[in-house]
Amino acid sequence: MAPASPLRAGALVRNPKLWLVPTVLSALVSTVIALLYMGGILSPSDDLHRLPIAVVDEDRGPLGKEITGSLARAGRPGSIDWRIVGRAEAEDQLASGKVYGALFVPPGFSADAQALTTRRATARPTLTVLTNPGVGSLGSSMAAQINQGVAQRASATIGQRLAASAPDPTTKLLLADPVEVTTRVGHPIGRHSGLGLTAFYYTLLLVLGGFIGGNLINTAVDTALGYADSEIGPWHTRHRTVPIDRTQTLLLKMVMTAGIALLTTSLLMIATIGVLGMDASHLPLLWVFSYCATVAVGLGVQAINAAFGGIGQVVSMFVFIALALPSSGATIPLQATPSFYRFLAVFEPMRQLTDGVRAILYFDARADAGLARAWAMIAIGVLGALLFGFAMTHYYDRRGLARFTPQPEPPRPAVAAETA
Repeated sequence: MAPASPLRAGALVRNPKLWLVPTVLSALVSTVIALLYMGGILSPSDDLHRLPIAVVDEDRGPLGKEITGSLARAGRPGSIDWRIVGRAEAEDQLASGKVYGALFVPPGFSADAQALTTRRATARPTLTVLTNPGVGSLGSSMAAQINQGVAQRASATIGQRLAASAPDPTTKLLLADPVEVTTRVGHPIGRHSGLGLTAFYYTLLLVLGGFIGGNLINTAVDTALGYADSEIGPWHTRHRTVPIDRTQTLLLKMVMTAGIALLTTSLLMIATIGVLGMDASHLPLLWVFSYCATVAVGLGVQAINAAFGGIGQVVSMFVFIALALPSSGATIPLQATPSFYRFLAVFEPMRQLTDGVRAILYFDARADAGLARAWAMIAIGVLGALLFGFAMTHYYDRRGLARFTPQPEPPRPAVAAETA
């Protein structure tokens, strides 16, 4: 019998069955990713929910209390979490990233305001807005705008009251905006910190390192063991199949993931800190945290691939990238995203890792700045990946679901006729 002639693309492209699966999957993935990514950033001001801002009132007169009493009217109910604290507590919350900014009413504010209607005035009363770039430039900017709005409204109210008792029109004009509003950084970060974005991008590199590395190891091991073909351009390689069960294969991939991460983590820090000059401190701790984070993601990828097979890469992409990025709170504060993303942030890995990296880079590696929770979630992630991955492979092995060795099959006449 003469060998069947190879089919041409023109004949196969007319087969609707060939289009069905990739079309449905591509459409579904594109739609879901578009909804996830754009849904979290369109209206941060409208979605604002309990954005934490500290307020320090050291004024001995009535105006400071009046300003703090008016805070409830700033923004929608429940949109801002005003924390009226002392100076030391406000500085501590800024230094641990627990607040996005602060409003400071200084001692003698009321006295300075009252003096404007007399000849004893030496300076305008001042309200100070403190920013916190370590929590992210957008979140810090939103808090600063809110505080500036509070200060400007207070200035207008105080000006109207003082102008009523002013002796002449010129003084009344000067009292139209009597309060000076100054803005300064409440907790400085380094010049090479990307305006508070290096924590996000560094975390993204850790997640991508674990995700891409895990998938590369998965493919390379399957190829080396003879369970997948290797094709690079015109070169095709097929190795002899190694008899090994699913559980031992997963163990091999996980050990290799942990070993290779030693190198990739070191190279990541050399590139970002040594070559590019990113501001970073606590370097040994940063390396250990980076390694553990990369391994946690890589083990999760291996477990998902072992459980889901061919679609494992798509599933792990959703777990570690598609759902993780918009719920990370790294570029837009979680308090400015819809409730769905705040729910995802409870367990999605990028949120936890971002808090840990921020704590190390910007907040002196304080445990209460998010580092303790990040370590706990890394441990939970590693344990979950091990339990889930080995439970699934053990189940497959007990059921006798051995992996098939790829074998070429000659095209059947009926199939060829159907696709023609």
